[in-house]
Amino acid sequence: MNRRAITLSDVASAAKVSIATVSRALTAPNKLRPDTLARINETIETLGYVANGSARALASRRSLTVGALIPAIDNPSFANTVQTLQKTLGAAGYMLLLACHDFSPAAERRLARTLIERGVDGLVLLGTEHEPELFALLERHHIPYVLTWALATDTRRPCVGFDNQNAAISLTEHLLELGHVEFAMISGVTATNERARERAAGVRAALQRRGIELPPERYAERPYTLQNGRDGLIEVLRHAPRPTAVICGNDVLAIGAIAECAAIGLHVPDEISITGFDDMEIASMLQPGLTTMHFPTGEMGELAARQLLQAIAGGPLPPRRELPVRLVVRGTTAPPLAGAPRREQLTRIAGD
Repeated sequence: MNRRAITLSDVASAAKVSIATVSRALTAPNKLRPDTLARINETIETLGYVANGSARALASRRSLTVGALIPAIDNPSFANTVQTLQKTLGAAGYMLLLACHDFSPAAERRLARTLIERGVDGLVLLGTEHEPELFALLERHHIPYVLTWALATDTRRPCVGFDNQNAAISLTEHLLELGHVEFAMISGVTATNERARERAAGVRAALQRRGIELPPERYAERPYTLQNGRDGLIEVLRHAPRPTAVICGNDVLAIGAIAECAAIGLHVPDEISITGFDDMEIASMLQPGLTTMHFPTGEMGELAARQLLQAIAGGPLPPRRELPVRLVVRGTTAPPLAGAPRREQLTRIAGD
């Protein structure tokens, strides 16, 4: 026995509102009174109504979907941005479609094309450096977009992000003020990541102001994983004199480095200071807590969503929005101790 499909008119009749009000509940729920919206949503659930997305998209010229392209889905900091992005878009009746390109510009361009073919109304991109072909694709199809996590040098590009280089300078100056002069850095891979590149540049700039160099043997680039934090620490400790401060490109690398310090008996922070970037939730729960730079990643996702929704609605898109960052000093940094590392520590490091 075939059952007739539930229509928008059926929902309106059962909820005792107009068809236009039901339509508004589906496309712009923030414009309805909470009690009216709740009644309509309850009726939709009771009747089992499912909107015809294709028909609605044809009628409104909008799909009520937004795409987001991120490098890695397992990065907790990116996840925090995606969470607030989804929450803000959802409150406006939009769905977020997420795609991961694993730091590959070519993969990012292919995924962007796929999302455009699926009819997204806008795109959120992580980072500011992308292939020219990607920007040309967005402009050709008139797709509004927002860049996040960094600040574009091209003032035509709308962005919501942080000054990663100045953040790195502030973090390095904290270690310099503690008295450190022997530095190392475990950076993210800079080739396809301007955030990692700007952080490394900030560290070098702060050190050069004090006449301190960062030797090649004390600089390692690693993808953002815990194991790479451990491996990176082993690499930068191979040569004497041992650094007394290691700056890590993000909190994940820093936590891996701290784990390796524990494995080889190197005490943090008495014998070596470790820092991160991002201020992930776990950073405050470590013992000792991780000194890091706090980035308001959640606020960034919300602002990016609001700006993109404004652009989709035909409003102006602000070209640049810089969010403040702050140094969070915890227990993994302290003034350096005088003296060389214990012989057994150097033996272990040299043998790995």
